[in-house]
Amino acid sequence: MRQESNERRGFTLIELLVVIAIIAILIGLLLPAVQKVREAAARINCANNLKQIGVGLHNFASANQDKLPAMLDYGSYNPVGWEPFWFQLLPYIEQDNVFKKASGSDAWGNGVNSTVIKPYLCPSDSTYAAGLTTTGASGWGATSYAPSYYMFAEANTYNSSKGVYINQSKFTIGNIPDGTSNTVGVVERFASFPGYGWSNAWAYPMSASYWGWNSQGSVYGPWGAYLPQIGVTNNAAHPYYPNTRHAAMQTLLMDGSVRGVTAGVSQNTWSWALTPDDGNVLPGNW
Repeated sequence: MRQESNERRGFTLIELLVVIAIIAILIGLLLPAVQKVREAAARINCANNLKQIGVGLHNFASANQDKLPAMLDYGSYNPVGWEPFWFQLLPYIEQDNVFKKASGSDAWGNGVNSTVIKPYLCPSDSTYAAGLTTTGASGWGATSYAPSYYMFAEANTYNSSKGVYINQSKFTIGNIPDGTSNTVGVVERFASFPGYGWSNAWAYPMSASYWGWNSQGSVYGPWGAYLPQIGVTNNAAHPYYPNTRHAAMQTLLMDGSVRGVTAGVSQNTWSWALTPDDGNVLPGNW
């Protein structure tokens, strides 16, 4: 009578290699799905940031007789000092503590320049480190967004009582000629541009009169109505353009809505959407 062996039979080398190959194939199939889920979450987060900024813009206008934040103001909301666009919005996006910290100085004083403002950062933007810019004004608080020059900066007005020029909007929230739903307010723009040494620092001053449309502050448009760079890599991103890692650029319109603009947008349509008073009607599917 045959005696059964109690010894366990292990995997052969071929069987082990087959198992490893199967696992590798499964991981390869799963990884793109995981990346898609992460990108979808990042896109939603980015859109929510812009919606919060849109609410802040409208709350700012409600508190200031329909006035819009200027690209660069002086002494209007902070007792002393210069006030860039993003600084003026702080009390209206639940960042009043940062706003108060700058009291008695320019908006970037008292350490405010290196303060990280989470709603100003897109999670898909890999050009900042720990919320700070990495090129140009390195170590300043970064932003992944930029206000439109055409909406917030086309009036360069001398304020004789303060002895300074204010770069501000030609319009209020209530009298945008083309309507709030047809006008771009804020676009995506990378926090840093390693290929150019530029940065997108939220507290850095931008002005036509004093600092100029310089390489370290946050603005889009004074160099031209360049089309968005969609899905662009960090080194290929150009600071004159809006830039995004998303498949469609998240764009804040002046009515507070957020629209995804794809690479298929035409130059005419994009220029019309940027210009608040050209009278052109945007196509329904732009």
